Parts: sequence; C-alpha cells; structure tokens
Amino acid sequence: MNKFKNFTFWAITAVLSVLVLILISTTESRMDKVIKDNHLRYTGSVQGANSLVSFTTVALGSFRGILADLLWLRANSLQEKGDYYEMVQLARWITDLQPEFSGAAAYLAWNMAYNISVTCSFYDDRWRWVNEGLKLLRDRAIIYNPEDPILYKELGWIFQHKIGNVLDDAQQYYKNQLAYDMMLVVTDDPDWEGIAAAPATADEFIEKYANTPIAKALAKANFTDLDLLNVEFRKNSEVPKSIQTALKNDEKLIHELDCYLRGQYLRDKYKLDPVKILAINKEYGEFDWRLPEAQAVYWAKMGLEKTPEHRSLDCERMITQALFEAFKSGKMLVLNSNNKELKPLIHLIPNFDVLDSVRKIFDDTIAANPKVPSFPSARENFMKDAIMLLYNYGRFSKAEEYFKMLQKDRPEMNYGTLETFALKQTMGELKDASYKKTMDLIDSRLNQSFFYIVFGDDDAVIANEKVAKAIYAKHQKDHYDVPRLLLPPYSKIKKEALDKFMASCSPEIQDILKSRLNISESETADDAESIENLDLTVKKTPEKKDK
Repeated sequence: MNKFKNFTFWAITAVLSVLVLILISTTESRMDKVIKDNHLRYTGSVQGANSLVSFTTVALGSFRGILADLLWLRANSLQEKGDYYEMVQLARWITDLQPEFSGAAAYLAWNMAYNISVTCSFYDDRWRWVNEGLKLLRDRAIIYNPEDPILYKELGWIFQHKIGNVLDDAQQYYKNQLAYDMMLVVTDDPDWEGIAAAPATADEFIEKYANTPIAKALAKANFTDLDLLNVEFRKNSEVPKSIQTALKNDEKLIHELDCYLRGQYLRDKYKLDPVKILAINKEYGEFDWRLPEAQAVYWAKMGLEKTPEHRSLDCERMITQALFEAFKSGKMLVLNSNNKELKPLIHLIPNFDVLDSVRKIFDDTIAANPKVPSFPSARENFMKDAIMLLYNYGRFSKAEEYFKMLQKDRPEMNYGTLETFALKQTMGELKDASYKKTMDLIDSRLNQSFFYIVFGDDDAVIANEKVAKAIYAKHQKDHYDVPRLLLPPYSKIKKEALDKFMASCSPEIQDILKSRLNISESETADDAESIENLDLTVKKTPEKKDK
C-alpha cells in the first residue's frame, strides 16, 4: 500500500513537473515573440558580442548584476579620489557585464568625455579620455545594442558638441587630433564611389580578384594574408611599394586596391561604412569626413536607420545642427599634408556643398510650423550669413542666387545690389564708420587674402581683396572733403598689412607666401614695385562652380 502511495505521489509530481515545464516553455516562447515583435530589450544572449561576453552573460546569469554593481562602486570611489587609471577598463567590464543596459554605457562614455577629460591639465590627456568615450560607444555599446537610438545620439553628441563646439579650451586640439587620425585613411579628394564599390570583406575580395593581376601581384609580393596587407597599408596609408612594382605601376589597379584597403580601414577602426558615407554625401552634399560634423551626421543617420520606428527627435535635431555647423566651418584646408616630418597646418572654412541642404531644412521647418514666428526670422538670419560667406569666398553667382531669394522674401527691404548689401553687412552704415574702424576692416580683409594665398584658395583671395578695395573706395568717397579723414594710398596700406602678416607668421609660412607672391628677400617697402599691382594669387582661376 505504501509502495502504491509512493508511486502515485511521484507519478503525480512528475506529471505536474512536466506540465509546469511545458507552461514555462510556452510562456517563454510567447515572451520571446513579444520581445522580438516589439524590439524590447532583455538580458539573454547578445547579438554581435564576442565569445567572452557571450559566455559571461550565460555563465554568470543574474550574478552579473551584482558584479556590475561592485564595479560601479569601485569606479565611483576611484573618481572621487581623482584616480582614473582603471576607469577605462572598469567601463569596458561594466559594459560587457551588462551589454544591453545602454544607459550605463551612455553615462560611462559621457563621464569620460566630459567629466574626467576636463580634470586633465594637458590637452593630449584630455583627448585620450574623449577618445575613450567615443570608442566605448562606437566599438562596444552600439555593437551590443544596434537598435538603440540613444547610443547613436550620445556618440554623435560627443562628435558635434565636445569636439565640434568651442566650449572646451582644448576644442581646437580635439579637432586637429581627429583630423590627423582621419587623414591616415581619408585623403584631400577621396574617391568615395570607388571605396564604396570595393569589396566589403576579405571573402568578397578573394572571390572578386581570384586569378586576376591583383591576386598574382599580392602572391608575388608575399601578401597572400590580407590581414598582413592591411597592417602594412596602415603604416604609410599607401599600397606597399612591392605590390605596386608587381602590378607594373598600373595606376588603375593600384587605385582599385587602395580603395579596398581604405574601405577596410574605415570599417575596422572607425566603424564607418563607405556605402553609407556615399549615400549621405549624395543626400546632403559632399562632407569633409575628417571633421566632427560629418561623423555626427553619420551616427545620427544610423540611429534613424537602425531604430525600428526610424524616428528619433534627438537624431533628427543632431542632423540639422551638424549640417548648419558643417556649412559654417565644415571644410578643411591643409598645408604640409605631404611632409612626413611636420604636422599638417589645418584651417577650417565653410562647406558650401551642404548649403542647399541647410536651406531646405529651414524651408521644411517653416512649412511644418507656419504659426511659429521665430522660424522665418531664423531663416532670414541664415540667408544673410550665407550670402556674406558666399561673397567673401568668391562664390559670387551663388551669393547672387541667395540674395535674390532674400529680396523675394523681404521685398519691403531696400537691399540695393549685392555689392551694396555685402558692404553694409561688413561695415554697417558706412557713413558712420570711423577712420580706425575702416582701417581695421581693410586690414582684416587683406590678412584674410594673405592667409588664403598660403593655402592656395585663389577665389577667396580675390574676393577678400575685392571687399577691401570697395571699403577703401567708399570711405574715400564719403570723406573726400575732409582731408584729415582720408586714408593713405591703398598700396601703402596693403604693403604694411603684408609686412605685419609676414612678421606674425612662422618662417615656413613666410617662405610659402614669398614664393607664391614672387617676393625676393631683398625687396622692402621702399624698393618694391607698387604693391597695389602685386598679384595676390599664383594664378587667376575661374570662379568655382557651385554644385
């Protein structure tokens, strides 16, 4: 009897256990479906994680949270003491232990890029912390959470605000370091079509180039291992000489291989997809991808693309703001880019390729919000800024186009001609300009023209001197009857401005300027021929064609 009772008990227990397991399995399947359908987050397996992270999430189970809490306590304690040596590793461990807790990664990256960086006295130390914040989001958190727009927004924000803005004393150093880094893979005139069309993986490369001259050249130069080829390319950012020789210096084949290697470099180190870059360039205009605004737009676009709803107000705002900043200073002029012994000299100028995209955003915003009075006013200010920048950089036809738009928007305003408008914007009411203010404005324009001689931007040179001469002529006309207010001869003003500019430059810049102006060492203000007739450009180029 007792045996029968025991058997019955265990049989019922077994049946109930099976039923419970079936119910649990059914419930879990339904929950998994809800998670998948609604793109919810959970602490199960992590897509895109390396083997160590995948093992940790399974092996430690719920204990991961306890261990992560201990690491958080350790990190906070170190930060309070000002001891940051372990912070990078702790941030990585916390992110790996809680790979789908995107809020933790966002905070840790922000903390390194903003809080810890500013405690450092040296700019190179600050940049290291900013860079670590970038890498935590870009190289880890986004890999674990590819559909979370918060991470894309935070990553883009570091590029746009921390590096691109001027709030940090080290902001220029950040911009330069990012540019130097990106210049290893992005040239002055990159072939984005070619890079995007190149194979995206080693397997695709092998499949495409099997039994071709490129494959034979790689074998002949002992580069059958593509990883070794990538390492060698990244030493000097060029196809190894031995491969170029094996390809018989065929420029087309060398360029094709170069495009593949640059694409791999972008994907591996910066997580930038050349195909996406090409699409963004086509949508908004050609970006300079060595600058932070371009990468801010890239990650904001990825946030919109990856999030299931394809909507994120933060990402949309970032695109708008980054485009506007890219228009104002989103193109880089580089000096010494081919000199391996000197750091390149970098100067930022407006990127007119994205100008129409910025205007379209203003137009779309006004159309969507017709009752908001501040938007038309903001657009008018933008149009005035755009006209002045276009005019000052020699884009006269585009400046005229935007000037006509402004006149159409504000017909009640008597703006006169483009030339008149440009001068008024430069000097305000010309009749009220003092002698000193006029001289300062002329000097400023001449200095700009000398500066762009160094960088070889002839159109900007011509445009700035054109404004300087117009200011001079207007002042002389307005004060012709008051001798004491008349300015010295324009040639003298120009020569003195050139002398002062030369004195403020490094010897290297002085040599470049003298060479391009054909000024000999013996020439001085006294014996040089009339400076007014001095050609400020190496050559007269036609006006740039606006895209």
